[in-house]
Formats: sequence, C-alpha cells, structure tokens
Amino acid sequence: MKPYLAQIKSGLQMLGRDRGVLFFSVLFPLIFFFVFAQMFNASKSPGAMAQVIAAVLIIGVLGNGFFGAGMRTVQDRETNVLRRFKVAPISASPIIIASLVTGLVTYLPVVFLLLFFSVTVYHAPLPPNVLSLVLFVSVGVLSFRAMGMIIAAVVNSAQEGQILIQILYLPMLFLSGATFPISAMPVWLQTVAQFLPATYLHQGMESILIGGETIASNWFAVIALTIALCVAVFIGVKLFRWEKEEKIEGRAKLWILAVLAPFFLLGLYQAKTKANITKERTMARAAARNQSILFQNVRIFVGNGPVIPNGAVLVRNGKVAQVFSQPVANTGALQAEVVESSGKTLMPGLIDMHVHVGAPGGVYKDVRSYSDPNLAKRRLAAYLYSGVTTVRSTGDWLDSIVELRRLIQADEYEGASLYSCGPLFTAAGGHPTELLANFPEAMKKSASEQVVRLPKTSEEAREQVRALKDRNLDCIKAVLESGNPAWGRFPHLDPAIYSAIADEAHKLHLPLATHTGNAADVSAAAAAGSESIEHGSTVDLISPATFASMKAKGLAYDPTISVFEGVSEFRSGRTELLNRPLLQQVGPLDLLQATRAEVAKRAAASREGNLQPMLDNANRNLMAAYRAGVTLIAGSDAGNMLVIHGPTVQHELALWVKAGIPTGVALQAATFNSAQVLGKGNSIGTIAPGRDATLILVDGDPVVDIQSLEHISTVMLRGQRINRSDLFEQDKP
Repeated sequence: MKPYLAQIKSGLQMLGRDRGVLFFSVLFPLIFFFVFAQMFNASKSPGAMAQVIAAVLIIGVLGNGFFGAGMRTVQDRETNVLRRFKVAPISASPIIIASLVTGLVTYLPVVFLLLFFSVTVYHAPLPPNVLSLVLFVSVGVLSFRAMGMIIAAVVNSAQEGQILIQILYLPMLFLSGATFPISAMPVWLQTVAQFLPATYLHQGMESILIGGETIASNWFAVIALTIALCVAVFIGVKLFRWEKEEKIEGRAKLWILAVLAPFFLLGLYQAKTKANITKERTMARAAARNQSILFQNVRIFVGNGPVIPNGAVLVRNGKVAQVFSQPVANTGALQAEVVESSGKTLMPGLIDMHVHVGAPGGVYKDVRSYSDPNLAKRRLAAYLYSGVTTVRSTGDWLDSIVELRRLIQADEYEGASLYSCGPLFTAAGGHPTELLANFPEAMKKSASEQVVRLPKTSEEAREQVRALKDRNLDCIKAVLESGNPAWGRFPHLDPAIYSAIADEAHKLHLPLATHTGNAADVSAAAAAGSESIEHGSTVDLISPATFASMKAKGLAYDPTISVFEGVSEFRSGRTELLNRPLLQQVGPLDLLQATRAEVAKRAAASREGNLQPMLDNANRNLMAAYRAGVTLIAGSDAGNMLVIHGPTVQHELALWVKAGIPTGVALQAATFNSAQVLGKGNSIGTIAPGRDATLILVDGDPVVDIQSLEHISTVMLRGQRINRSDLFEQDKP
C-alpha cells in the first residue's frame, strides 16, 4: 500500500507545481463555461445552464483522460521520466493508480466551481442530486483516465499517441452531445453515437442535472464505465512500458477494442431498442421547459372570463410565474427572454373534449394506410401544431390508446396531452357496433373486445368498470341512444345497467361521459349525474327542467356541432370543410385528396334527405343550455367523416358563435370549463401563477373575431415553445 500512497503523494505535489496542468485542468474548463453560458443565455434558462455544465464537464473529462493521462504518460516515457521510477524500483500498478487518483483530485474542484458560478453568477438552481453528479463524474474521470493509460501503453511515440487520441477524441467530442445536441442529429448518426463511451457519460450527466435522476437510475452507464475502467487498468499494467526503446507490435493497439467492448455491446442494444435516443429527446424537451420567457405587451385571455387588454406574462421553469396587468417597465430585472407580442392574444391552450384518435376523419385510397402505426401519434402532433394542446379520447382501441397516452406522458413523443375514456359501454347491437361491422372479418372479434363493452347484467357492468379503472383510464363513457331516422335505429342500453355503470364510476372517482341521442336520454344521463353529456339531442328539444337539473348538479354539456355538420356536408356532397388553411397544413395530403374523391362519388350516387332540421335542433339545444347557465365544454367528435384531427376546436367554436353563443363564453368552454371537467383545473385551462405554461399566442383578438384562433403564432406546452415545423418529422429516420 505504501508505494501507492507515496506515488499518489508525489503525483499531487508535481501537479501543484505544474501551472500548465492547473491551467488546462481548472481554468480552461471555466473559460469554456463562461463562453457557453453567454452564448446560450444560461441566465434565462436553468435547462440551458444544465446543458452547459454537462458539455463543459464532458469536454474536461475527455481532455483529462486522453491528454492528461495518455499523452502525459507517453511524454514521460519519451523524456525518460518513467525510467527513473523503474530503478526505484516500483511496479506499474502504483503509477497507473496514482495517475487515476491525481487526475480525479485535480478535476473534482472543477465540478464544484461550475456549480458555484452557475448559482452565484447566473442564478441557476442547484441540482437536486449533487452527490450523484459528483459520483457519476468521478466514475467517468477514472474510466477515461484508464483509457488514456491504455493509449499510452500501445503507442510507440508521441506522434502515434496524437493520431490515436484524435481518432477517439474527436468523434466522442462531436457525437456525444457535448458540442452538438444528439437530438438534433439524424437518427442514423444518433445510433452511431450509442457506440461511444462519452455518449453514456454525457447523457448520464444530463439525466442527473436536467431530469433530477440519481446515479442509481443510470446504473447501465455506470456498469459499462466501471467494466471499461477495470479492463483498462488490468491491460494497462500488463502492457506498461518504462522506456521509449521498448517497442510494441502494431496489433497490440487492438487492446483498445477490449476496453471499448462494453460500449460496443451497449451500442448494439441501443441500435435495436432506440431507448437512449428516445431519452435524449426527452431530456432536450425537459431542458427547453426550464427557461424564462416574458410575453410583453400582450392581450391576455385568462381563461375563466377576464381579459387583460395590455399586460405581460412571465413563464419560468414550465409554469406561469407572474401575470402583469400592465407591460413590465424593467424587463431586464426579470432575467427572461422577452417576446414582444403587440397585436396578439395569449390564452390557455385549447382543449377538445371529444375525439376518436384511432379514426381518420376521412378515407384513404390505399387501405394499407389505415394500419400505419404512426397515424395516431401524428394526429396528436396535428392537434399540438394547431394549438389544441389537450384532447380527450371518448372511444378508441383500448390497448392502443393506453400505449399512446403512455408515450405522450413519458415525453417520448411530442403531441397534445391525451386523456382517455377507453371502450364504450353500450347494448348488444347498439351504437357503435354498427360501425364495427365494417371491419375486416379477421378483426371484428378483436375490435369488439377493444372498442366496446356489452354488459348483460349490472354486476358484469360494475366488474368491467373496475377492470378499466385498473388500466388507469381517466374516465368512463356510456351510450344512451336508440338512433333516429337519419341513420337507423339501435338497441338501447338497459337503464338498470346504465345506472350500475354510473354508480360504479362515481365510486371509483372516474368521471362519466354519456353519449345521448334524444331529450329523454339527456334527462336520464342528468339524473344519473353524468359529469358530461355528449351530443345532447338532434331529434327533439331538451326540456328546461333537464337543463335546470344539469346546472344544479354542475354537469357539462358538450354539443359536438361539428360532427352533425360533417354528416350533413358529407351527404350533400360538399367538401368545403377541408379547405381551411390551417387544416390543410396538418391534414395528410393523401387523406384529403381521397376524401374529396369519395364525397364526390357518393354524392353522385345518392340523394339523401335534408339534415338541416337536425342541425337546427342541435343549435337550439346549445343556446338553451347556455341561457340556462349550464356549463359548456367543447368537443368536435373528430375522426368522423369530414372532422379531421387538428384545428377541430376552432371550427367547433366558430359554429357556436354562428349559432349565437358569445365569443368569450365559447373560449371559456374550450379552456377553463373543459379543464375543470377533466379534473385538471389546477394545472391547465387558466393563465394564473402556478399553472402549467400550456399556452397559445394567436394573431388578433379571438374575443372580437373567433377566426383569429386559427392564426397561431406560438404554441407552448408546459413551458416548452414547440417547434411546430418539426412535429411531423418525429417518425422519420
């Protein structure tokens, strides 16, 4: 043990006298730190500061290992310094271990200096897991210094050492994420990066600094780095050479591959799973949310009614930090990026409370398009692009919608936040089983199991509700409809079974959404306390007593005028609904073209009856609900014909305003009211301190002109400004 301690002591004393080492080990990283911090406005973004710290640390670790250990040892051999140790006598082990320890002791102060200056100079918060960061960096320093010692062992000259170091150093520097974000690279290049040790080191640092993870959460990278450390030390001792005259064969350089073997295996695993690539994107989004932005000189629609004509909103770390009734006079004091927003309106992100993500809203010419696994994800991207930041699925393929919701919640895909009611409870042969009859024969059984629940008894209904609760669904949906002359008659759900569904849902604190067909169905749903009533009635008028009951119980009315308009337009052979500019930006071109052709073909082949009375009833019931003081929420029933996923709420609200609903009331329905019914009123739907910064900035004033909602300037999701042009690139290789 004494040779090791003596060598470590000697190494530290030599480092203390070497100003060059101190410069490159301490001052050089600090120079990078301050340059990067200024370049990326780190004072306005804790996320950017975390990325700066991770980048500077990885640059330092690479330099410390390859140059500080590797090249320094080669130089000591060529200047005969190592020959003096050989005659001491001393073995190679103390020299290698001392090099690792002295390098670590020299480098650790850099970690604390970076954290100190990030807090004191740039006012960034201290990472929650400083100890994990220090331990992880320590593993990295030791591992890369050991790799540096292997380089020193297998090269015959300083010139060879420089060449080999550059072959390893440059790819790790540029592909690890230290200098260029991995998430911005092509997928194939991101895959290549997974074979490099520095990638795991950098991602681990970001996970701790940005994601708040611990060293235990990055055990995979820790094990790989530790194995590389042990292998490198073992081989370094075996191949250690004291004098420059001792030459080694060229094939000995292949020992480098033994050290890199763990990362080759990790790279193969990552090439198959893409787990690290997904995590890197997640970290990039988390970093983007940790920023400070001031929307200045902006009209603010708060969400629950009030409008601030000219004020400001400060967003910090993904939340609304402050709302100002006047523009901020001294913006510099807030340490935030200023977004000048004159002539624009800032409001909560829009919410569509009734969508079917699995249905396209039109037809495809190529039947294979229906089975594209990326279509549902793309539809959520289309919503986000359009400023609809939250949607509620009210009937979709169960397994698919649960997995899609997981992807969105885990931040593995950028799209609108998703809530789901799962399968629909209905009668055997009831709506929507008539739609399932159109599925290919091989899919009908699976579709029935996934999309509907057909309980025969009250107890079976309760068991099915409990089973859906176990899938962590956000709500339950039931169907009360007998149909109508316009599209046929259906069996009606037994009242006792419906009552059991409602009772069990409420016991489990699951909101109930009820699809209704006529006024009697609405009355039954109101009596059962259904939190939201979907569609209302198009065949008759709902009684004032029913609306009074709904108001008294705090139940919500979701008229979905869009779907009835879509049916009417489809049967009339009109496709003007597909011509809206914002819809054309997000609607798949092949879908829009094939749908226009299908509508024209069907219009020429049939002449359906006039559906205007149906639309008139829907509008009259909407106005009656408004006058009765019933809570209104906005849903489009997207996925049905001519209701394409994307700017659905905008058109739904335009139909409301056309029917006579005041614009302010309509806007509140699609923000504050819908958030309350979702049970998320404490996070979305309102611009207030502490709420999520899920916002949209639109050109003009939607309170005056509802069409302004389609003129999207900025979309922000939980504090992250969405790069809308990249949303549809997520699944491209």
